[in-house]
Amino acid sequence: LCPAEAEALVRALQGSELRDIGGQGWLRQHEYVEKLNMHGILSASAGQEQLLTELLVTHAKIPVLIVELISVEIWKHKIFPVLCRLEDFKPRSTFPIYVVLQHEASIINLLETVFFFKEICESAEDSILDLIDYCHRKLTLLVARSTKAQAVTSAELRAEHLASPSSMQADPVPPQELQKQAEMMEFEISLKALSVLRFITDQVDSLPLGALTRMLNTHNLPCLLVELVEHCPWSRWEAGKLKKFENGTWHVVPPEDQVKMTKLDGQVWLALLNLLLSPECQRKYRFDGFNKSQLLKLRAFLTDILVDQLPNLVEMQRFLSYLAVTEPAPPKKDLILEQIPVIWDNILKKNSGKWEAIAKHQVKHAFSPTEEELKLQARRWAQTYSLDMMEALAPDKPRCRVCGVEAAKRCSRCRNEWYCTRACQVQHWQKHKPACNLMA
Repeated sequence: LCPAEAEALVRALQGSELRDIGGQGWLRQHEYVEKLNMHGILSASAGQEQLLTELLVTHAKIPVLIVELISVEIWKHKIFPVLCRLEDFKPRSTFPIYVVLQHEASIINLLETVFFFKEICESAEDSILDLIDYCHRKLTLLVARSTKAQAVTSAELRAEHLASPSSMQADPVPPQELQKQAEMMEFEISLKALSVLRFITDQVDSLPLGALTRMLNTHNLPCLLVELVEHCPWSRWEAGKLKKFENGTWHVVPPEDQVKMTKLDGQVWLALLNLLLSPECQRKYRFDGFNKSQLLKLRAFLTDILVDQLPNLVEMQRFLSYLAVTEPAPPKKDLILEQIPVIWDNILKKNSGKWEAIAKHQVKHAFSPTEEELKLQARRWAQTYSLDMMEALAPDKPRCRVCGVEAAKRCSRCRNEWYCTRACQVQHWQKHKPACNLMA
C-alpha cells in the first residue's frame, strides 16, 4: 500500500454492532483490516512499519481494533454455538462464516505487529485493560488445552471441509466441521495473544495505573506463565518424534535442535522477566506461599543451555535463588482506586437475552448468500488477496493440494490452487470445480 492508501484505510476503521457481524458494511471493515494486516506484515519484514504505527496512533484506532477484537470473541462464544444448533442453518458455503472467524485472527495479528512500539501501547489508553483481560482468557485456554492434550491443528481437519476462499462447497457443511476449524484457529489466536501480552509487559512503566495490578494480582499472570513453561502447548511428542508449532504449522524437530529455544518460548520467558524483575512489579506482587512455590518451579527449566540462548535469564536465576531463601515483604496496602475494563461487559449487557434473535437474523441476512452474492464476494476477495501479496506472505513454497509435496504448477483458470503434476490436478478437479467457477 502507498502511504495515502494506508491512511485512507486507517481512517475508515470503525466499530460495529454485534448484530451487523457478517453483513455488507462489516465485510468492508474486514477487508480494511485484512489489507492493513498484510501491509503491516510486509512492512515489518522490511523494517518499515513506522508509518502504519504513526497512522494508528494519530487517528486513535487502537481502541477501535480492541473493541472489534472483543466483539468477535463474544460472537464466537455466544452466537456461533446458537447458530450451529439452528435447524435452518445449512450453509452451502462455509466462506461467510470463515470470514468472521478469520476477523479475530487478523486483528490480533495486526496488533502483534504494531504493539512492539511504545506509542501504540500508550495510545490504547484505558482499553489496554480490556486487551490484558483478552490475553488472559486466551492464555488460560492455552494452558487448559495443553494439560488435556486437546490442541486442534490443521492436520487433524479433513482437507475437503476446510473453509477458505478456495473451498466454497456446493454441499451443506456439517456444523461440527465449522466448530473444529474455529477451535484450530483459537489455538493460533492464543499464541498471537501471548506475543501481544509480552509486548505489553515491555511497557510496564507507561501503562495506566490499574494495568499492572490487574496483570499481577487480579489475573496472577506470573503463575499462568509458569504453567505455560511447564506444559509448553506449542510442543508435543508424536510417534517418538518431537514436534513444535511455528509459522502456523507443526514441524518435526531434529534431535540436535530439540533444546533450541523457539520464539514462543522466548516470549514467555521475556514476559516473566518483565513482570518479576521490575522494582514496581516486585513492590505490588503478592509473594505468598502458593505464588512463591509456583515461581520456584522455574529453576528446573533454567538450564545452562537455555541461559546461553537468552543471557538475561541469569538475572532470573539470581532472583529465584534469593526468593528461595527469603520471605519478601507483603505489598503495601495503598488506597485502592481500581480501573476496570468495560468493553466486554458493555457488549454483554447490550445484547443479553438476544443471542438467538441475532443468530436468526444473521442466518437470514449474512450467512445464506445466493450464488450470485458468493461470486461477487469471491471476486472482491480475489482482489484483496492478490497472488503476489499472498506469495510474499507465505513462509514456505507452495504445496500440492492433493499430495502435499512441493508444487510448481497452478490452476490456469483461477490461479488459486497448486499441484505437483497434471494427474493431481485432474484428481482434485471435481472438488475444486465449484470454487474455480466462483473465483475465475
